[in-house]
Amino acid sequence: MLDREGFRPNVGIILLNQRNEVFWGKRIRTHSWQFPQGGIKHGETPEQAMFRELHEEVGLIPEHVRIIARTRDWLRYEVPEHFIRRDARGHYKGQKQIWFLLQLTGRDCDMNLRATDHPEFDAWRWNEYWVPLEAVIEFKRGVYEMALTELARFLPRINHHNRYLRAGMRPAHRGERNSGPMPLETTTAPPEGEPQS
Repeated sequence: MLDREGFRPNVGIILLNQRNEVFWGKRIRTHSWQFPQGGIKHGETPEQAMFRELHEEVGLIPEHVRIIARTRDWLRYEVPEHFIRRDARGHYKGQKQIWFLLQLTGRDCDMNLRATDHPEFDAWRWNEYWVPLEAVIEFKRGVYEMALTELARFLPRINHHNRYLRAGMRPAHRGERNSGPMPLETTTAPPEGEPQS
């Protein structure tokens, strides 16, 4: 389903964990990493398409996430001609996307990359919110930057205080030294490879 200008309606998904890190999926049988995304079917709203794609690509259902925000308008990118099937050239120009910012309310173990018979990803990891754009295929970088920038103001505040309490921190008693909370470690590796269309 293309619009008059040759753009296919699509949704993109930025999925956050409780540390405001984003889900980064490795496309099946490649070294390319990207956000979940997919086409909007005839008769679907962008929100319906987002929940369908979220289940198909990541295995999550609506009860596992909370919608924080979405982009106000369509964000477009053109696909270079050599990536377009020969029979579609001249008609298909690229994608127009509504991007959703979601927070995972479930657990990491709720994710299932094999939720359907046609998986998109064969691995995933949490990555810093500002993913290195050089890891994104060149013709998508502008849209990734626009989506991340527009949605960044909606990032939830992280409550460090509760984390320290769960870690067993207690106030120092008189005469005891309290060195304060230990810094949180980050174990997320930078993304590799280049996502495909």
